[in-house]
Amino acid sequence: MGIQIDVVAGYPVNDEMERVLGLAEAVGEPVSVTFLWEGREEAERAVLVPAATLALWEHWAPDAYPTNAAGTEDRAAAEEPELAHPAEFGAFTLYRRRAGGRTAVVRQGVVVAELVDPEEAQWLEEQSRKVRQGFMDPRQRAAFEEFLARQASLDEQ
Repeated sequence: MGIQIDVVAGYPVNDEMERVLGLAEAVGEPVSVTFLWEGREEAERAVLVPAATLALWEHWAPDAYPTNAAGTEDRAAAEEPELAHPAEFGAFTLYRRRAGGRTAVVRQGVVVAELVDPEEAQWLEEQSRKVRQGFMDPRQRAAFEEFLARQASLDEQ
């Protein structure tokens, strides 16, 4: 993904969800979040994707994320789907989808972001980029690929 921002948040009470969402909105990029849920041994990792970014990815991604991806079936079989009751956290309401595992983040009746599985977020971003590049002329595509290579080398430093 573009900018890599990692945030650790406890149970999203008070202003924690606002802080993480504010960060995603300010940079206009997805934010990797690790939730330390009360009463659970394992932390939950997700990517908070602003709604506009997710809409762009889904517009350009040619297919839906494959549900039989590595590890997904095992996790789904091990976990019972949570009830679809919304959970309110301050100004936000979280709506966890029973199918697919995404959670919509709603503020004042508007979906402002979604919590997406990290593997799905990466897949969507990559598929979206590949399809958009297919619409570029060859010179523009070569320049863009060179730009991405430079960005990757900067990220490694």
